[in-house]
Amino acid sequence: MLLVSAPILGVPEKAALSKVIDSSWLTMGEQVRLFEESFARMHGADDCVAVSSCTAALHLILHGLGIGPGDEVLVPSLTFVATANSVLYVGATPVFVDIESADLPLMSLAEAEARCTPRTKAIILVHFAGYLANREQWQRFARVRGLHIIEDAAHAPGLREVGTFGVAAAFSFYGNKNMTTAEGGAVIAQDHELLERIRQARGHGMTTGTHQRLNSRTPQYDVTMLGFNYRMDEMRAAIGLVQLGNLQEWNEVRRILVVLYRRLIAMHCPAITVPFSESRRSAHHIMPILLPRYADRQAVIDELRNQGIQTTIHYPPVHRMTLYRELFPGTQLPRTEDFAQRELTIPLHPQMTSAVVEAVVEALATAVNGCTKAGTAA
Repeated sequence: MLLVSAPILGVPEKAALSKVIDSSWLTMGEQVRLFEESFARMHGADDCVAVSSCTAALHLILHGLGIGPGDEVLVPSLTFVATANSVLYVGATPVFVDIESADLPLMSLAEAEARCTPRTKAIILVHFAGYLANREQWQRFARVRGLHIIEDAAHAPGLREVGTFGVAAAFSFYGNKNMTTAEGGAVIAQDHELLERIRQARGHGMTTGTHQRLNSRTPQYDVTMLGFNYRMDEMRAAIGLVQLGNLQEWNEVRRILVVLYRRLIAMHCPAITVPFSESRRSAHHIMPILLPRYADRQAVIDELRNQGIQTTIHYPPVHRMTLYRELFPGTQLPRTEDFAQRELTIPLHPQMTSAVVEAVVEALATAVNGCTKAGTAA
């Protein structure tokens, strides 16, 4: 089965894990600190905080900013549910915003303006599929209204622009991301004091960690804030250091594969559209396509699976999920809903070759031409 995404793991990762196991120091030690320094350096930042997931990163950013009950945070619905969940974690209200268009499935500036209220305190910009939002436009928007910009950069590691939009950026190293630590995440923040609050809050609000106390020869510590257990362990950090060394090369392979996909789809599947037709910076995390309205998406999925090709959907709209329908009934985002009904994510990862891309497009063309909805014609 050709998977939508596949981590690249091998001997270097095994060696890094063995070294950590032999050290007998398994959490929050030298490997975590080295990973933080290396990840920050790649993004042109002074420092970062490694955590257990991107969800934890988003939660810690909101918590560190003091956002809470009575506050509202603008979020897209075209995202993984964690983006909205993190707002609920701090007791604030997520306000769902429609996308710009089917070709530009990022949060709409005009829709965001329409949904702002005196209670709005922040915006979570999601760099969907790895494509960056327009930094200057959103900075002007936020500056006029006194809002914090938070980047959900789960799809966009390795781009130096990420982390420069606003107060902080959250990253994911889940197993299907451009680089992985199996589970894991990180925070980059412009404000040193905010970053240090986040660093302390990830470990129960304790003033020192176990490794720090070992080196300082004192067992004393205090708890000065509400904190959480959001730490990254040494084994994940060791894997991350190896992965980080390959990230830029892997991102470039992804870019080349996307260019080929776009050319072949235009040639062989003209009824299919590929979002982001206008060039913009991207880490090319996933390969989303939009099926024509006459195509039966489930039939296309089934046909591709029969040919050994996995597909998936990015994303079922968060505002249409049961929890959020019950919390915010009546929410309607027509462009998001139309996009989500037609979107299909096809395989994209650095282990693929041009021949594999060609085979996927050929299978896709056959599947779309043969899978029309009842009562329609191609």
